[in-house]
Amino acid sequence: MKSLLEQLRARIIQEIESAKTQDELKNIEIKYLGRNGELTIMLKGLKDLSAEEKPVIGKFANEVKIDIDKTFKGRAEVLEEENLAKACSNDDFDTTMPGTKFKMGHLHPLFQVQRDVERIFGQMGFAVIDGLEMDSEYYNFESLNIPETHPARDMQDTFFIKDKYHDFHKRMVMRTHTSPLQVRSMEKYGAPLRIIVPGRVFRYEATDASHDATFNQVEGMLIDKNISLAHLKGVMTEFLTRLFGKPVKVRFRPGYFPFVEPGIELDLSCLLCDAKGCRVCKHTGWMEFMGAGMTHPNVLRAGGIDPNIYQGWAFGFGLTRLTMMKYNIDDIRLLMSGNLKFLNQF
Repeated sequence: MKSLLEQLRARIIQEIESAKTQDELKNIEIKYLGRNGELTIMLKGLKDLSAEEKPVIGKFANEVKIDIDKTFKGRAEVLEEENLAKACSNDDFDTTMPGTKFKMGHLHPLFQVQRDVERIFGQMGFAVIDGLEMDSEYYNFESLNIPETHPARDMQDTFFIKDKYHDFHKRMVMRTHTSPLQVRSMEKYGAPLRIIVPGRVFRYEATDASHDATFNQVEGMLIDKNISLAHLKGVMTEFLTRLFGKPVKVRFRPGYFPFVEPGIELDLSCLLCDAKGCRVCKHTGWMEFMGAGMTHPNVLRAGGIDPNIYQGWAFGFGLTRLTMMKYNIDDIRLLMSGNLKFLNQF
């Protein structure tokens, strides 16, 4: 039987090496290795050999099968390369044509900057908090020291939700700032507390180059013992230096916000025009960057924190405006336009 296997191996290998196409190769495989192939039938006969012959012939038969498999694979690779070369030499195939280009999406510039903001504040020990975009009138206004009769209510035209009410906290509203998360975070985590809250906010505003009805903000808050505005200045100086990779001129001026006392505003030198004046900075050379101040005792009490033990500060800045400064975008409306020619630049 060994001689028969040797003869069959030589014949199969010769036919394989003579095959000109993949179809011929497939037919040879079926002829010899298929369910009723010659080699298959011969190998089935191994069971009839004597106990002395089975180990010897079985080992040889396995070697024969391995040789044939290697020859099949080798010839298949050669035929594949020949077919590819033939296709490339065909006059109908232009080898200079570019291949199929698969386009990949990328982060919106707003979220690229948001990721940088979260990374920098995270390095300084701030937790990133996410919250509701539709909240109750209580958390959006009253818990932040802005009662219903407070004149500051007139400063923010608001999108109230029709026929939508909270059981205890009155009307529901599309949040006008990310500040509702101040009280919600104090209620949940207590003090000390160090958080930032990035997210979308909604205001009924006339749209122009620097204003839109929907935009992104970042809220920040630090509550602990013996905290002052000096800590705020240090944190913001470090943040802006890391974000822009260079020193940025800033100025502080008094500001009014119901949920802080005292209140301040921080302005940046306009990076779009190098402080020379443009339509985005209203030709002043300065961009209003953020409002801040020491957290009002009433806000601390609303969050369940004793203002006689803990103090803190809060700030809020426009992430949209920061993105415009970082990438020299001179019109806020471009960011939400969906214009791919614009967005693909980032």
